[in-house]
Amino acid sequence: MDVKSTPSYLYWLFCQFELITCSYLMEPWEKVLFYSFNLTMLGLLLYTTYVCLAFHASSAFQLLCSFLGNPRENALSVVK
Repeated sequence: MDVKSTPSYLYWLFCQFELITCSYLMEPWEKVLFYSFNLTMLGLLLYTTYVCLAFHASSAFQLLCSFLGNPRENALSVVK
């Protein structure tokens, strides 16, 4: 892809987005509310994904380390 055609491609994508969401019919103040709501929701989704993914990766790494590093104790020795 040519660097000079990148802005026109991004503009084309934005036009497609406006057509799909029918936001080209909105007034400017409605567009501001619509886009800010969508960007806020996208930001919250990305933040939540980052936090949950980090938590689950950390838990999985700890579980893997406990399986590989520490041999499990015998169940009978725990009961005694």
